[in-house]
Amino acid sequence: MTPTIVDAPGFTERYRVIQSRDRRFDGQFVTAVRSTGIYCRPSCPARTPKEQNVTFYATSAAAHEAGYRACKRCLPEAAPGSPLWDVRGDVVARAMRLIADGVVDREGVPGLAGRLGYSSRHLSRLLQAELGAGPLALARAHRAHTARALLVGTELSSADVAFSAGFSSVRQFTDTIGEVFGMPPRDLRARRSHASGIEASAGEIDLALPVRGPIDTVGLFGWMRAHAIPGVEVGGARSFARVVRLPGGPAWFEVRLADDGRLRLRARLSALADLGTLISRVRRLFDLDADPLAVDESLSQHPELAPAVAAIPGVRVPGAIDADEMLLRAMIGQQISVASARTMQGRLTAELGESVAVGPEPMTLFPTPAVIAERGLEVLRGPAARMRAIVEAADALADGRLTLSPGDDGVEQRERLLAMRGIGPWTADYVRMRVLGDPDVLLPGDVAARAGAAALGLPSDPQGFTAWSERLAPWRSYAMAHYWYAAPVTQAWRAPAETAAVVAAARPRRAPRSGRADVVVSGLAVEIPAGFPASRPETESETLA
Repeated sequence: MTPTIVDAPGFTERYRVIQSRDRRFDGQFVTAVRSTGIYCRPSCPARTPKEQNVTFYATSAAAHEAGYRACKRCLPEAAPGSPLWDVRGDVVARAMRLIADGVVDREGVPGLAGRLGYSSRHLSRLLQAELGAGPLALARAHRAHTARALLVGTELSSADVAFSAGFSSVRQFTDTIGEVFGMPPRDLRARRSHASGIEASAGEIDLALPVRGPIDTVGLFGWMRAHAIPGVEVGGARSFARVVRLPGGPAWFEVRLADDGRLRLRARLSALADLGTLISRVRRLFDLDADPLAVDESLSQHPELAPAVAAIPGVRVPGAIDADEMLLRAMIGQQISVASARTMQGRLTAELGESVAVGPEPMTLFPTPAVIAERGLEVLRGPAARMRAIVEAADALADGRLTLSPGDDGVEQRERLLAMRGIGPWTADYVRMRVLGDPDVLLPGDVAARAGAAALGLPSDPQGFTAWSERLAPWRSYAMAHYWYAAPVTQAWRAPAETAAVVAAARPRRAPRSGRADVVVSGLAVEIPAGFPASRPETESETLA
Protein backbone atom coordinates (compact mmCIF):
# COMPACT_ATOMS: atom_id res chain seq x y z
CA MET A 1 0.00 0.00 0.00
CA THR A 2 1.64 3.22 -1.14
CA PRO A 3 0.40 6.73 -0.36
CA THR A 4 -3.19 6.70 -1.51
CA ILE A 5 -5.17 9.43 -3.29
CA VAL A 6 -8.95 9.67 -3.27
CA ASP A 7 -9.33 7.99 -6.68
CA ALA A 8 -6.98 5.10 -5.88
CA PRO A 9 -8.46 1.62 -5.37
CA GLY A 10 -9.16 0.84 -1.75
CA PHE A 11 -9.37 4.43 -0.56
CA THR A 12 -13.14 4.33 -0.10
CA GLU A 13 -12.97 1.09 1.90
CA ARG A 14 -10.22 2.40 4.16
CA TYR A 15 -12.00 5.69 4.68
CA ARG A 16 -15.08 3.76 5.82
CA VAL A 17 -12.87 1.89 8.27
CA ILE A 18 -11.68 5.12 9.91
CA GLN A 19 -15.24 6.46 9.94
CA SER A 20 -16.37 3.37 11.85
CA ARG A 21 -13.20 3.36 14.02
CA ASP A 22 -12.85 -0.39 13.48
CA ARG A 23 -10.17 -1.65 15.88
CA ARG A 24 -9.47 -4.82 13.94
CA PHE A 25 -7.62 -2.77 11.30
CA ASP A 26 -5.23 -1.21 13.84
CA GLY A 27 -1.69 -1.97 12.71
CA GLN A 28 -2.70 -2.78 9.14
CA PHE A 29 -2.32 0.80 7.94
CA VAL A 30 -2.09 4.34 9.31
CA THR A 31 -4.04 7.45 8.39
CA ALA A 32 -2.02 10.62 7.80
CA VAL A 33 -3.83 13.97 7.92
CA ARG A 34 -2.24 16.77 5.91
CA SER A 35 -4.03 19.58 7.77
CA THR A 36 -2.56 18.53 11.14
CA GLY A 37 0.67 16.76 10.17
CA ILE A 38 -0.36 13.77 12.32
CA TYR A 39 -0.91 10.09 11.53
CA CYS A 40 -3.28 7.85 13.50
CA ARG A 41 -4.41 4.28 13.82
CA PRO A 42 -7.75 3.49 12.10
CA SER A 43 -9.65 3.39 15.42
CA CYS A 44 -8.47 6.81 16.65
CA PRO A 45 -11.34 8.44 18.56
CA ALA A 46 -10.55 11.89 17.17
CA ARG A 47 -12.90 13.51 14.69
CA THR A 48 -12.74 11.87 11.27
CA PRO A 49 -10.69 14.06 8.91
CA LYS A 50 -12.00 15.24 5.55
CA GLU A 51 -11.30 12.92 2.64
CA GLN A 52 -9.22 15.47 0.76
CA ASN A 53 -6.85 15.75 3.73
CA VAL A 54 -6.24 12.00 4.14
CA THR A 55 -3.34 9.88 2.90
CA PHE A 56 -3.07 6.19 3.82
CA TYR A 57 0.30 4.53 4.44
CA ALA A 58 1.09 0.86 4.89
CA THR A 59 3.52 1.52 7.76
CA SER A 60 4.24 4.18 10.32
CA ALA A 61 7.76 4.39 8.90
CA ALA A 62 6.35 5.66 5.61
CA ALA A 63 4.37 8.30 7.47
CA HIS A 64 7.52 9.33 9.36
CA GLU A 65 9.42 9.64 6.09
CA ALA A 66 6.64 11.82 4.69
CA GLY A 67 7.02 14.22 7.61
CA TYR A 68 4.11 13.18 9.85
CA ARG A 69 4.31 12.50 13.58
CA ALA A 70 2.36 9.99 15.67
CA CYS A 71 -0.94 10.94 17.25
CA LYS A 72 -0.59 11.56 20.99
CA ARG A 73 -4.14 10.40 21.58
CA CYS A 74 -4.27 6.97 19.92
CA LEU A 75 -0.50 6.17 19.86
CA PRO A 76 -0.48 4.15 16.61
CA GLU A 77 2.90 2.63 17.55
CA ALA A 78 1.09 0.66 20.29
CA ALA A 79 -1.10 -1.24 17.80
CA PRO A 80 -0.53 -4.93 17.05
CA GLY A 81 1.64 -5.70 14.05
CA SER A 82 0.15 -6.10 10.61
CA PRO A 83 -0.98 -9.64 9.70
CA LEU A 84 0.07 -8.93 6.11
CA TRP A 85 3.65 -9.93 6.83
CA ASP A 86 2.54 -13.45 7.78
CA VAL A 87 -0.12 -13.85 5.11
CA ARG A 88 2.20 -12.74 2.32
CA GLY A 89 5.32 -14.62 1.25
CA ASP A 90 6.87 -12.11 -1.14
CA VAL A 91 10.20 -10.37 -0.59
CA VAL A 92 8.61 -7.33 1.09
CA ALA A 93 6.84 -9.48 3.68
CA ARG A 94 9.98 -11.56 4.25
CA ALA A 95 11.98 -8.36 4.73
CA MET A 96 9.47 -7.04 7.27
CA ARG A 97 9.70 -10.25 9.30
CA LEU A 98 13.49 -10.04 9.37
CA ILE A 99 13.49 -6.33 10.23
CA ALA A 100 11.19 -7.08 13.18
CA ASP A 101 13.67 -9.78 14.26
CA GLY A 102 16.42 -7.13 14.43
CA VAL A 103 18.46 -8.18 11.39
CA VAL A 104 19.07 -4.58 10.26
CA ASP A 105 20.25 -3.59 13.74
CA ARG A 106 22.66 -6.54 13.89
CA GLU A 107 23.78 -6.94 10.28
CA GLY A 108 22.84 -3.71 8.57
CA VAL A 109 21.03 -3.34 5.26
CA PRO A 110 23.66 -5.46 3.41
CA GLY A 111 22.99 -8.32 5.83
CA LEU A 112 19.24 -8.06 5.28
CA ALA A 113 19.66 -7.91 1.52
CA GLY A 114 22.04 -10.87 1.52
CA ARG A 115 19.55 -13.02 3.43
CA LEU A 116 16.89 -12.22 0.85
CA GLY A 117 19.16 -12.69 -2.17
CA TYR A 118 19.04 -9.10 -3.41
CA SER A 119 21.45 -6.19 -3.58
CA SER A 120 21.03 -3.49 -0.94
CA ARG A 121 20.05 -0.93 -3.58
CA HIS A 122 17.42 -3.14 -5.22
CA LEU A 123 15.91 -4.17 -1.87
CA SER A 124 15.69 -0.52 -0.82
CA ARG A 125 13.93 0.30 -4.09
CA LEU A 126 11.41 -2.51 -3.57
CA LEU A 127 10.56 -1.44 -0.03
CA GLN A 128 10.41 2.23 -0.94
CA ALA A 129 8.15 1.56 -3.91
CA GLU A 130 5.62 -0.53 -1.96
CA LEU A 131 5.84 0.80 1.59
CA GLY A 132 7.10 4.33 1.13
CA ALA A 133 10.12 3.70 3.36
CA GLY A 134 13.45 1.93 3.06
CA PRO A 135 14.91 -0.70 5.40
CA LEU A 136 16.67 1.83 7.65
CA ALA A 137 13.47 3.83 8.15
CA LEU A 138 11.48 0.66 8.83
CA ALA A 139 14.04 -0.50 11.40
CA ARG A 140 14.00 2.96 12.98
CA ALA A 141 10.20 2.81 13.31
CA HIS A 142 10.49 -0.62 14.91
CA ARG A 143 12.96 0.75 17.46
CA ALA A 144 10.60 3.63 18.22
CA HIS A 145 7.77 1.14 18.79
CA THR A 146 9.89 -0.86 21.28
CA ALA A 147 11.08 2.31 23.03
CA ARG A 148 7.52 3.58 23.49
CA ALA A 149 6.48 0.27 25.05
CA LEU A 150 9.40 0.43 27.48
CA LEU A 151 8.81 4.06 28.41
CA VAL A 152 5.16 3.53 29.28
CA GLY A 153 5.47 0.00 30.64
CA THR A 154 8.65 -0.12 32.73
CA GLU A 155 10.76 1.87 35.16
CA LEU A 156 13.92 1.51 33.08
CA SER A 157 16.08 4.58 32.83
CA SER A 158 16.16 6.48 29.53
CA ALA A 159 19.62 5.08 28.81
CA ASP A 160 18.45 1.51 29.38
CA VAL A 161 15.37 2.11 27.24
CA ALA A 162 17.56 3.49 24.45
CA PHE A 163 19.86 0.49 24.29
CA SER A 164 17.07 -2.03 24.92
CA ALA A 165 15.22 -0.65 21.89
CA GLY A 166 18.32 -0.97 19.70
CA PHE A 167 19.46 2.66 19.51
CA SER A 168 23.19 3.22 19.31
CA SER A 169 23.15 6.26 21.61
CA VAL A 170 20.89 8.11 24.03
CA ARG A 171 20.99 11.15 21.77
CA GLN A 172 19.76 9.15 18.79
CA PHE A 173 16.99 7.74 20.98
CA THR A 174 15.94 11.17 22.24
CA ASP A 175 15.93 12.69 18.76
CA THR A 176 13.92 9.80 17.27
CA ILE A 177 11.28 9.85 20.03
CA GLY A 178 10.94 13.61 19.56
CA GLU A 179 10.52 13.27 15.80
CA VAL A 180 8.10 10.35 15.91
CA PHE A 181 5.92 11.30 18.87
CA GLY A 182 6.38 15.07 18.99
CA MET A 183 7.52 15.04 22.62
CA PRO A 184 10.66 14.13 24.58
CA PRO A 185 10.91 10.69 26.24
CA ARG A 186 10.14 12.03 29.72
CA ASP A 187 6.84 13.51 28.52
CA LEU A 188 5.88 10.29 26.76
CA ARG A 189 6.57 8.38 29.98
CA ALA A 190 4.49 10.85 31.98
CA ARG A 191 1.42 9.96 29.86
CA ARG A 192 1.42 6.29 30.86
CA SER A 193 -1.35 4.71 32.89
CA HIS A 194 -0.60 3.28 36.33
CA ALA A 195 -3.90 1.44 36.54
CA SER A 196 -2.45 -2.01 36.00
CA GLY A 197 -0.40 -1.99 39.18
CA ILE A 198 2.19 -4.29 37.61
CA GLU A 199 5.54 -4.16 39.37
CA ALA A 200 8.41 -6.13 37.88
CA SER A 201 11.17 -7.55 40.04
CA ALA A 202 14.65 -6.10 39.86
CA GLY A 203 16.26 -6.93 36.54
CA GLU A 204 12.95 -7.88 34.90
CA ILE A 205 10.97 -6.24 32.15
CA ASP A 206 7.20 -6.57 32.27
CA LEU A 207 5.15 -5.43 29.27
CA ALA A 208 1.64 -5.80 27.89
CA LEU A 209 1.45 -7.51 24.50
CA PRO A 210 -1.04 -5.85 22.10
CA VAL A 211 -3.41 -8.44 20.62
CA ARG A 212 -6.34 -8.39 18.23
CA GLY A 213 -9.20 -10.20 19.90
CA PRO A 214 -10.63 -12.68 20.25
CA ILE A 215 -7.79 -15.03 21.15
CA ASP A 216 -7.94 -18.69 22.11
CA THR A 217 -5.60 -18.66 25.11
CA VAL A 218 -6.81 -22.10 26.23
CA GLY A 219 -5.52 -23.61 23.02
CA LEU A 220 -2.28 -21.64 23.02
CA PHE A 221 -1.26 -22.43 26.57
CA GLY A 222 -2.52 -25.98 26.24
CA TRP A 223 -0.37 -26.51 23.14
CA MET A 224 2.70 -25.05 24.84
CA ARG A 225 2.11 -27.17 27.94
CA ALA A 226 1.65 -30.37 25.92
CA HIS A 227 4.94 -29.82 24.08
CA ALA A 228 7.05 -28.36 26.90
CA ILE A 229 10.56 -29.87 27.20
CA PRO A 230 11.51 -30.60 30.84
CA GLY A 231 14.16 -28.19 32.02
CA VAL A 232 13.72 -25.87 29.04
CA GLU A 233 10.06 -24.90 29.17
CA VAL A 234 7.36 -24.67 31.85
CA GLY A 235 3.72 -24.62 30.77
CA GLY A 236 0.62 -23.88 32.80
CA ALA A 237 -3.07 -23.21 32.19
CA ARG A 238 -2.44 -19.44 32.05
CA SER A 239 1.30 -19.09 31.47
CA PHE A 240 4.30 -20.38 29.54
CA ALA A 241 7.97 -19.76 30.34
CA ARG A 242 11.26 -20.87 28.84
CA VAL A 243 14.87 -19.94 28.17
CA VAL A 244 16.15 -19.19 24.68
CA ARG A 245 19.34 -18.12 22.95
CA LEU A 246 19.34 -14.62 21.53
CA PRO A 247 22.11 -12.77 19.67
CA GLY A 248 23.36 -11.12 22.87
CA GLY A 249 23.15 -14.22 25.08
CA PRO A 250 20.58 -16.38 26.87
CA ALA A 251 17.24 -14.92 27.92
CA TRP A 252 14.28 -16.05 30.00
CA PHE A 253 10.71 -15.02 29.36
CA GLU A 254 7.22 -15.78 30.57
CA VAL A 255 3.97 -15.04 28.76
CA ARG A 256 0.97 -15.03 31.07
CA LEU A 257 -2.71 -14.22 30.98
CA ALA A 258 -3.18 -11.41 33.50
CA ASP A 259 -6.26 -10.94 35.65
CA ASP A 260 -7.42 -8.09 33.41
CA GLY A 261 -7.51 -10.47 30.42
CA ARG A 262 -4.42 -9.07 28.71
CA LEU A 263 -1.35 -11.04 27.77
CA ARG A 264 1.82 -9.84 29.44
CA LEU A 265 5.47 -10.59 28.78
CA ARG A 266 7.95 -10.83 31.62
CA ALA A 267 11.59 -11.17 30.62
CA ARG A 268 15.17 -11.23 31.83
CA LEU A 269 17.89 -10.75 29.24
CA SER A 270 21.65 -11.00 29.10
CA ALA A 271 21.73 -8.03 26.70
CA LEU A 272 19.07 -5.32 26.76
CA ALA A 273 19.51 -4.80 23.02
CA ASP A 274 17.86 -8.21 22.46
CA LEU A 275 14.49 -7.05 23.79
CA GLY A 276 13.07 -6.03 20.41
CA THR A 277 14.10 -9.37 18.94
CA LEU A 278 12.55 -11.25 21.86
CA ILE A 279 9.25 -9.37 21.58
CA SER A 280 9.10 -10.12 17.85
CA ARG A 281 9.79 -13.83 18.37
CA VAL A 282 7.29 -14.14 21.21
CA ARG A 283 4.64 -12.49 19.07
CA ARG A 284 5.38 -15.02 16.32
CA LEU A 285 5.38 -17.92 18.79
CA PHE A 286 1.89 -16.96 20.00
CA ASP A 287 0.67 -15.73 16.58
CA LEU A 288 -0.34 -12.40 18.10
CA ASP A 289 -0.40 -10.43 14.85
CA ALA A 290 -3.09 -12.59 13.28
CA ASP A 291 -6.43 -11.12 12.19
CA PRO A 292 -8.82 -13.52 13.97
CA LEU A 293 -12.00 -11.85 12.77
CA ALA A 294 -10.97 -12.22 9.13
CA VAL A 295 -9.96 -15.85 9.67
CA ASP A 296 -13.11 -16.76 11.61
CA GLU A 297 -15.38 -14.97 9.15
CA SER A 298 -13.88 -16.86 6.22
CA LEU A 299 -13.92 -20.29 7.89
CA SER A 300 -17.44 -19.77 9.24
CA GLN A 301 -18.81 -19.45 5.72
CA HIS A 302 -18.64 -23.25 5.48
CA PRO A 303 -21.49 -24.81 7.48
CA GLU A 304 -19.50 -27.95 8.27
CA LEU A 305 -16.80 -25.90 10.05
CA ALA A 306 -18.93 -23.07 11.44
CA PRO A 307 -19.78 -24.81 14.77
CA ALA A 308 -16.09 -25.43 15.49
CA VAL A 309 -15.23 -21.80 14.77
CA ALA A 310 -18.09 -20.61 16.97
CA ALA A 311 -16.92 -22.88 19.79
CA ILE A 312 -13.28 -21.69 19.57
CA PRO A 313 -13.17 -18.09 18.34
CA GLY A 314 -9.80 -16.50 17.72
CA VAL A 315 -7.88 -19.72 17.17
CA ARG A 316 -4.12 -19.25 16.72
CA VAL A 317 -1.40 -21.34 15.07
CA PRO A 318 1.67 -21.53 17.36
CA GLY A 319 4.91 -20.44 15.72
CA ALA A 320 8.53 -21.14 16.61
CA ILE A 321 10.87 -19.26 18.93
CA ASP A 322 13.92 -20.78 17.20
CA ALA A 323 13.84 -22.17 13.66
CA ASP A 324 16.72 -24.66 14.03
CA GLU A 325 15.30 -26.00 17.28
CA MET A 326 11.86 -26.39 15.67
CA LEU A 327 13.21 -28.65 12.93
CA LEU A 328 15.25 -30.82 15.29
CA ARG A 329 12.38 -31.20 17.75
CA ALA A 330 10.04 -32.25 14.94
CA MET A 331 12.52 -34.87 13.73
CA ILE A 332 13.19 -36.19 17.25
CA GLY A 333 9.45 -36.63 17.80
CA GLN A 334 8.99 -38.84 14.75
CA GLN A 335 7.57 -42.34 15.27
CA ILE A 336 7.27 -42.03 19.07
CA SER A 337 4.58 -40.84 21.47
CA VAL A 338 4.51 -37.28 22.76
CA ALA A 339 5.59 -38.48 26.20
CA SER A 340 8.54 -40.38 24.72
CA ALA A 341 9.45 -37.38 22.57
CA ARG A 342 9.48 -35.07 25.57
CA THR A 343 11.51 -37.60 27.53
CA MET A 344 14.08 -37.89 24.73
CA GLN A 345 14.23 -34.12 24.22
CA GLY A 346 14.58 -33.63 27.97
CA ARG A 347 17.38 -36.23 28.15
CA LEU A 348 19.12 -34.63 25.19
CA THR A 349 18.90 -31.22 26.84
CA ALA A 350 20.08 -32.49 30.22
CA GLU A 351 23.10 -34.19 28.64
CA LEU A 352 24.07 -31.65 25.98
CA GLY A 353 22.31 -28.40 26.89
CA GLU A 354 23.76 -25.42 28.70
CA SER A 355 22.49 -24.62 32.20
CA VAL A 356 21.79 -20.91 32.68
CA ALA A 357 20.60 -18.82 35.61
CA VAL A 358 19.22 -15.87 33.69
CA GLY A 359 15.67 -16.52 34.94
CA PRO A 360 14.16 -16.77 38.41
CA GLU A 361 15.57 -20.30 38.69
CA PRO A 362 18.20 -22.27 36.75
CA MET A 363 16.99 -23.74 33.46
CA THR A 364 18.68 -25.37 30.49
CA LEU A 365 19.03 -24.15 26.92
CA PHE A 366 18.14 -26.58 24.15
CA PRO A 367 21.41 -27.90 22.66
CA THR A 368 22.86 -26.12 19.66
CA PRO A 369 22.91 -27.92 16.29
CA ALA A 370 26.73 -28.09 16.51
CA VAL A 371 26.60 -29.98 19.83
CA ILE A 372 23.88 -32.35 18.59
CA ALA A 373 25.88 -33.00 15.43
CA GLU A 374 28.96 -33.88 17.52
CA ARG A 375 27.43 -35.85 20.37
CA GLY A 376 23.82 -36.55 19.45
CA LEU A 377 24.36 -40.21 18.71
CA GLU A 378 25.64 -40.69 22.28
CA VAL A 379 22.30 -39.61 23.73
CA LEU A 380 19.56 -40.17 21.15
CA ARG A 381 17.79 -43.52 21.13
CA GLY A 382 15.77 -45.12 18.37
CA PRO A 383 16.17 -46.56 14.88
CA ALA A 384 19.69 -45.96 13.62
CA ALA A 385 18.52 -44.44 10.32
CA ARG A 386 16.37 -41.88 12.12
CA MET A 387 19.13 -40.96 14.55
CA ARG A 388 21.57 -40.46 11.69
CA ALA A 389 19.06 -38.27 9.88
CA ILE A 390 18.69 -36.04 12.96
CA VAL A 391 22.45 -35.73 13.38
CA GLU A 392 22.92 -35.00 9.68
CA ALA A 393 20.29 -32.25 9.82
CA ALA A 394 21.99 -30.78 12.90
CA ASP A 395 25.34 -30.85 11.13
CA ALA A 396 23.87 -29.09 8.09
CA LEU A 397 22.37 -26.40 10.33
CA ALA A 398 25.64 -26.00 12.22
CA ASP A 399 27.86 -25.45 9.18
CA GLY A 400 25.37 -23.36 7.22
CA ARG A 401 24.55 -25.85 4.46
CA LEU A 402 20.95 -25.66 5.70
CA THR A 403 19.54 -22.34 6.94
CA LEU A 404 16.10 -21.64 8.35
CA SER A 405 14.60 -18.28 9.29
CA PRO A 406 11.25 -16.47 9.27
CA GLY A 407 12.51 -14.57 6.22
CA ASP A 408 12.79 -17.68 4.03
CA ASP A 409 10.90 -18.10 0.81
CA GLY A 410 8.38 -20.86 1.55
CA VAL A 411 8.89 -22.81 -1.66
CA GLU A 412 12.67 -22.67 -1.44
CA GLN A 413 12.66 -23.64 2.24
CA ARG A 414 10.47 -26.66 1.50
CA GLU A 415 12.78 -27.79 -1.30
CA ARG A 416 15.86 -27.49 0.93
CA LEU A 417 14.22 -29.56 3.64
CA LEU A 418 12.97 -32.26 1.26
CA ALA A 419 16.51 -32.65 -0.06
CA MET A 420 17.61 -33.80 3.42
CA ARG A 421 17.48 -37.47 4.37
CA GLY A 422 14.67 -38.28 6.79
CA ILE A 423 12.59 -35.19 6.00
CA GLY A 424 9.42 -35.74 4.00
CA PRO A 425 6.48 -33.54 3.00
CA TRP A 426 4.79 -33.59 6.40
CA THR A 427 7.85 -32.36 8.28
CA ALA A 428 8.75 -29.79 5.63
CA ASP A 429 5.24 -28.35 5.61
CA TYR A 430 4.95 -28.45 9.40
CA VAL A 431 8.17 -26.44 9.71
CA ARG A 432 6.86 -23.99 7.10
CA MET A 433 3.69 -23.56 9.14
CA ARG A 434 5.54 -23.01 12.42
CA VAL A 435 8.67 -21.10 11.31
CA LEU A 436 7.24 -18.90 8.55
CA GLY A 437 3.78 -18.53 10.03
CA ASP A 438 2.33 -19.55 6.67
CA PRO A 439 -1.47 -19.35 7.10
CA ASP A 440 -2.30 -21.76 4.27
CA VAL A 441 -0.61 -25.08 5.08
CA LEU A 442 -2.57 -28.33 5.00
CA LEU A 443 -1.10 -31.60 6.31
CA PRO A 444 -3.14 -34.35 4.64
CA GLY A 445 -0.94 -37.06 6.18
CA ASP A 446 -1.67 -35.87 9.71
CA VAL A 447 -3.77 -38.60 11.32
CA ALA A 448 -4.87 -36.47 14.29
CA ALA A 449 -6.13 -33.72 12.02
CA ARG A 450 -8.04 -36.25 9.95
CA ALA A 451 -9.50 -37.77 13.11
CA GLY A 452 -10.67 -34.28 14.07
CA ALA A 453 -12.12 -33.82 10.59
CA ALA A 454 -14.03 -37.08 11.00
CA ALA A 455 -15.39 -35.84 14.34
CA LEU A 456 -16.64 -32.74 12.52
CA GLY A 457 -18.34 -34.86 9.88
CA LEU A 458 -15.80 -34.09 7.16
CA PRO A 459 -13.97 -36.48 4.82
CA SER A 460 -11.12 -38.18 6.68
CA ASP A 461 -9.30 -40.08 3.95
CA PRO A 462 -6.22 -38.18 2.67
CA GLN A 463 -7.66 -37.48 -0.77
CA GLY A 464 -11.09 -36.44 0.45
CA PHE A 465 -9.60 -34.42 3.31
CA THR A 466 -7.34 -32.54 0.89
CA ALA A 467 -10.07 -31.92 -1.67
CA TRP A 468 -12.59 -30.64 0.88
CA SER A 469 -10.05 -28.39 2.60
CA GLU A 470 -9.10 -26.64 -0.63
CA ARG A 471 -12.14 -24.40 -0.20
CA LEU A 472 -10.63 -23.03 3.03
CA ALA A 473 -7.66 -21.32 1.35
CA PRO A 474 -5.90 -19.09 2.33
CA TRP A 475 -6.54 -20.10 5.96
CA ARG A 476 -5.88 -23.84 5.94
CA SER A 477 -3.31 -23.59 8.76
CA TYR A 478 -6.07 -22.25 11.01
CA ALA A 479 -8.40 -24.96 9.78
CA MET A 480 -5.69 -27.44 10.82
CA ALA A 481 -5.85 -26.01 14.34
CA HIS A 482 -9.62 -26.60 14.42
CA TYR A 483 -9.11 -30.15 13.12
CA TRP A 484 -6.53 -30.84 15.83
CA TYR A 485 -8.75 -29.39 18.55
CA ALA A 486 -11.68 -31.52 17.37
CA ALA A 487 -9.62 -34.71 17.82
CA PRO A 488 -10.82 -36.58 20.92
CA VAL A 489 -7.37 -36.66 22.55
CA THR A 490 -7.16 -32.86 22.59
CA GLN A 491 -10.32 -32.40 24.59
CA ALA A 492 -8.53 -33.50 27.77
CA TRP A 493 -6.31 -30.43 27.92
CA ARG A 494 -8.74 -28.04 26.25
CA ALA A 495 -11.05 -28.63 29.23
CA PRO A 496 -8.84 -28.72 32.36
CA ALA A 497 -11.76 -29.75 34.55
CA GLU A 498 -12.11 -32.95 32.56
CA THR A 499 -10.43 -35.73 34.52
CA ALA A 500 -8.41 -38.59 33.16
CA ALA A 501 -11.20 -40.92 34.25
CA VAL A 502 -13.72 -39.07 32.10
CA VAL A 503 -11.35 -39.20 29.13
CA ALA A 504 -10.82 -42.92 29.64
CA ALA A 505 -14.55 -43.53 29.93
CA ALA A 506 -15.07 -41.86 26.56
CA ARG A 507 -12.80 -44.36 24.82
CA PRO A 508 -14.00 -47.70 23.52
CA ARG A 509 -13.79 -50.29 26.29
CA ARG A 510 -13.13 -53.24 24.00
CA ALA A 511 -11.48 -53.47 20.65
CA PRO A 512 -9.35 -56.08 18.95
CA ARG A 513 -5.67 -55.56 19.67
CA SER A 514 -4.83 -55.57 15.98
CA GLY A 515 -7.62 -53.16 15.14
CA ARG A 516 -6.02 -49.98 16.47
CA ALA A 517 -2.64 -48.42 16.87
CA ASP A 518 -1.18 -45.52 18.76
CA VAL A 519 0.11 -42.95 16.30
CA VAL A 520 1.88 -39.74 17.23
CA VAL A 521 0.56 -36.78 15.32
CA SER A 522 1.54 -33.18 15.93
CA GLY A 523 2.71 -34.06 19.41
CA LEU A 524 -0.51 -35.92 20.31
CA ALA A 525 -0.88 -39.63 20.95
CA VAL A 526 -3.95 -40.61 19.00
CA GLU A 527 -5.80 -43.86 19.40
CA ILE A 528 -6.91 -44.90 15.91
CA PRO A 529 -10.12 -46.97 15.83
CA ALA A 530 -10.37 -50.08 13.71
CA GLY A 531 -11.06 -49.28 10.09
CA PHE A 532 -9.87 -45.66 10.25
CA PRO A 533 -7.66 -44.88 7.22
CA ALA A 534 -4.13 -44.18 8.40
CA SER A 535 -1.30 -43.10 6.16
CA ARG A 536 2.22 -44.46 6.27
CA PRO A 537 5.27 -42.30 6.86
CA GLU A 538 6.34 -40.12 3.94
CA THR A 539 9.87 -41.53 4.10
CA GLU A 540 11.52 -44.40 5.89
CA SER A 541 12.45 -42.28 8.88
CA GLU A 542 9.55 -39.82 8.86
CA THR A 543 6.20 -40.15 10.54
CA LEU A 544 3.73 -37.61 11.81
CA ALA A 545 5.44 -36.00 14.78
